[in-house]
Formats: sequence, structure tokens, C-alpha cells
Amino acid sequence: MSVLALDIGSSSVRARRFDEHAEPDGELRQERYDTRDPAAIAELCRTVLDGGEPDGTSCFAHSLVAVDAGWKPLTPLLGWRDTRSADAAEWLARRLDPEAVHARTGGYLHPSFWPAKLAWLAQEHPDVYRDAAHFVSFCDYLRRSPETSVSIASATGLVDLTTSDWDTELLEVLGLDAERLPRIVDQPVWLDAVCSNLGAGCLGPERAALMVGTSGALRVLYETERPQPRPGLFLYRYDERRVIEGGALSDGGNLHAWLEATLADAADGCEDHGLTVLPFLGGERSTGWDPDARGAILGLTFDTTPGDIRRAALEGVGFRFAAIADLLPEVDEIVVTGGAMLKDRAWVQIMADALARPVTLSAVEEASLRGAAVAVLDDPADAPLGDVFHPREERADAYRSARERQQRLYEVLRDEL
Repeated sequence: MSVLALDIGSSSVRARRFDEHAEPDGELRQERYDTRDPAAIAELCRTVLDGGEPDGTSCFAHSLVAVDAGWKPLTPLLGWRDTRSADAAEWLARRLDPEAVHARTGGYLHPSFWPAKLAWLAQEHPDVYRDAAHFVSFCDYLRRSPETSVSIASATGLVDLTTSDWDTELLEVLGLDAERLPRIVDQPVWLDAVCSNLGAGCLGPERAALMVGTSGALRVLYETERPQPRPGLFLYRYDERRVIEGGALSDGGNLHAWLEATLADAADGCEDHGLTVLPFLGGERSTGWDPDARGAILGLTFDTTPGDIRRAALEGVGFRFAAIADLLPEVDEIVVTGGAMLKDRAWVQIMADALARPVTLSAVEEASLRGAAVAVLDDPADAPLGDVFHPREERADAYRSARERQQRLYEVLRDEL
């Protein structure tokens, strides 16, 4: 027996067969993309599937596509990085209780989520909003189906966690009929967040997956009868028994790539560089969820080198992960996954130093892809683990001080906005 898994990421799509134990059973087929055209991305998905039908699919969160009655897209793919709906998010926050919305849905009145995107479409493109027959996630567009899973729907920020159905108060404020949204049914399609944890073997509240792909996230997957989102964190349903909870960063592998392009051929920086970096080039999600936040560097001198800036920025990401980890005190073990981290072992060491705790490198090459297979298998093997990176005792005081400096800078700049 083998299963075909599909992983739809925010910059590439991958497909592979796995055997009954979730071991690779065929070649990895991958296509990268740099487009917001849903039809073009769908064609790449069909290319990597090579005529097959996926048994399990992992898909990136928060995507929105408006389609007409003939399933023609009326909008480009609106993803988590599209912040044009920031004003609409503020408009919603003035009409609703943001804390109550978060408590009900696990999401935020933030441009990443559907409520802000839909309000923006209604305000800025009323003809599109009026003419759309359905508003769907990309994986639903790909399947040409007005149905979705509770996992995909929950990450829209528009689903009541208690009822596992579309939130009535948000629909009323948006003036949106639930018939224009997908029906929430049992489908073999899950959030990449869920699949990443499954693929890396991060199950239960004690073992967290720290993923750095295009963006970044630290999250736990566990069972609960009463989902209760904690301040600063997202919480989405995996199914009727399990949830995925954690924090997300808008700056991850994209920041790493920007540093490599902007500071090309930079030599390694000095560990005592004295810089403090807020890595918010893509705005902030966890823990403050401020789309207007911007990156900042404090402490530049004539002695500062490009390598110093690069190292300080990577440390800055680690400190933001540490702030998320503080909100997940039950976590005992952290497993690092995601292409950006697996390719840069020096960054893994920086992450361990910034978190002030050991981190284990996953030995799974494509955790989300493997997770899409694990989700449909009865007897998957345990996920293999790699090297353990321990925080360096001799650098503990320096990293503690650097994290405190970043927190002070964060608070000052946040209060000024």
C-alpha cells in the first residue's frame, strides 16, 4: 500500500508517494512559483501530481480566492503576506470586541485572516464582492469544490471553535451569507501547520515544532474538548478532537533570503556586535499582531559589518520565537524543521542560544509533505530525529541581555505607533 501526498506551500508545491509506514516510496516532484495567479498554481499542482489524485493534502493557511459561478477566479490569490486589508482590520476592530473574536475563533482581526480580507474586498472592490459566487481557500479552488475541511476553515479566523461552523457575528458584520462560503465537511485536506507537526512527530502539548520555511511558526498539536485560545497565540482546529496552537512570524526564510541577497558574501559577524534587531520586515503577527510594525536596527556604529547585521537579524528571529515559547510553558522539547533551518545549521545553534534551551533538528526533509501522508495512514513510523543543539553556557548572559534589549525596543516602538 502507498499513498500520494501533496503539499501546497506559499512558494512551491511538492508531491510524493509514501508507504504504509510513512517512508518515502517514490521520487519527490517539486515546482517553485512566484505568482498570485490561482490558475497557474493549480496547474503546477497538477504537474507534480502527474495524473494522480492525492490521498492527503497539506495547504498553506489563510488563502482566499473569490470565484464566480463557473469557478473562474475573480481575484488573485490573497495570502497571509497581503497586508492591504490593514485598514479594514481596524474598521472591524472598532465594531467588534477583538478579544471576544479571538476567544471564539482563535484568530485575530488582522490582515492575515479572512474577516479583514473580506471587509477590504467589500469596501475597495464592491463589484467583485457582489459578483463572487463563493469565497474559498486555494486548496478548495484546486479541487473545484465549495466544500472544505474544518482544519482549513478554522485558519480563516471566521470559524467558531465551539460549533466548528462559520461565526455568525462576523458574518453579520460582513454582510455575508454563509451559502457563499464552503460547506465544512470531512475532507483529507489539512493546514500545513498541522501536517508539519504530524510529519515531524510533534504530538502532544510537550513537544513543539519550530518551523522556518518562508515564514516561521512555533506550535503544538494536542487533544482538547474545550478549545481556549491564549492571548498572543493562534488556535485552530485539526479535527473535532484536536487543535493546533502556537505563534507565527511573518519573517523567516524570506528574511534569510533577503539577508543573503542584500548582504551578499558577508563574512560571519562578530558575536559581540552590540546590535538589536526587530525582524518585522513583513509586519508582525505573534505575539502583538500588529501589521504596521516594521523592522528596526539599533546600535549601528562605524565598526558594524554586514555580517554583524546578518547575525543580529537571525538572533532577532530567535528572540521572537522565545517570546512565543514563553506563552507555551508546557513545552519540554522543541523540534526544528522547515527548509530554511535545515539548510543553515549555524542558525539552528543561534536558535538554541536565543531560546536558552536545547533544540532537536528534525531528520525529515519535508515535514508537511510527510504529514499529509501520516494523516491518512493507520500505522506510520515514528518521525526520525537528528542532532541536538544545546545553548552555549558561555554565551548565556550575552543572549539574555540581548533578548532584554530587544524586548525594551519592541515595547518602545509599539507604544509609539
